[in-house]
Amino acid sequence: MARTLEQENRRLKWTMIAPAVVFIGLMVVFPLAYTAWLSLTDAFGAVNADTRFLGLTNYTDALGDTRRFWPAVGRTFVFTVAAVVLELVLGMALAMLLRRPFRGMRWMRTILMVPLLATPVAVGVVWMLILDPTVGIANAILGLVGIPPQPFLGSVAQSLPTLILIDVWQWTPMMTLLLLAGLTTLPEEPEEAALVDGASAWQRFRLVTLPMLGTTIVTALVLRSVDALKTFDLIYATKGAGGGSSYEAETLNVYAYGITFDYSEYGLAAAVLVLFTVLIIGIVVVLRLRSEKAGS
Repeated sequence: MARTLEQENRRLKWTMIAPAVVFIGLMVVFPLAYTAWLSLTDAFGAVNADTRFLGLTNYTDALGDTRRFWPAVGRTFVFTVAAVVLELVLGMALAMLLRRPFRGMRWMRTILMVPLLATPVAVGVVWMLILDPTVGIANAILGLVGIPPQPFLGSVAQSLPTLILIDVWQWTPMMTLLLLAGLTTLPEEPEEAALVDGASAWQRFRLVTLPMLGTTIVTALVLRSVDALKTFDLIYATKGAGGGSSYEAETLNVYAYGITFDYSEYGLAAAVLVLFTVLIIGIVVVLRLRSEKAGS
């Protein structure tokens, strides 16, 4: 009887999770498999057109493209690393400030959430107005302190740094919330013992708080890095196709979008996306290994 009940429970378990498994298969596995297949063909013009198997030709073409592919890889890394590092530093500073209760803390946390409420496209449009070289308020403020007007998004040299700062403005609050959640779970005894031993605030932070917060920091880095690597809306909304006329802000996502919808080279675009997916998985694996090492 007990064995029968166990069998029924096992059958019921698989019956309950079957819809989720089917959904994941249809919405995740099939698109990935189809993209991988397209990357091995000469699909062009229309996805349902007759295609010819090319093997790894699209991959060699993409990896051999030193004019746009590799510069896009470089910009993707620069954008991701710079944005995530700045967000981590600022997020940690804000989290430490919000760690202890103070008057107006609720208002401060509410204001901190405002950038997260807007979509990246809306954020991009608003910042385009703020940074407009002729009528934007940013140059008006700079003029008050004697700094000449800046082109910001209209400049080849300043476009990527400006986009990084916009991304930092929007996503630092998320990093703050993640780190603040980790800080609230830390025991207070180690820090109090360090205080009794005469450690300074910086020493307590560096030698006590940071090591205990290691797993939370790595988890926040994983979540934010993957999200930053995939940034598309903000760049496309502010710089358009190609990331600008000189491809000055073109990342891998923008590059793949361009060869897909501007040139209809679906096979090549699929190869770029597969390479991009492998890159993201590799970064996640490395960060997770560091997280497990930090937690051990």
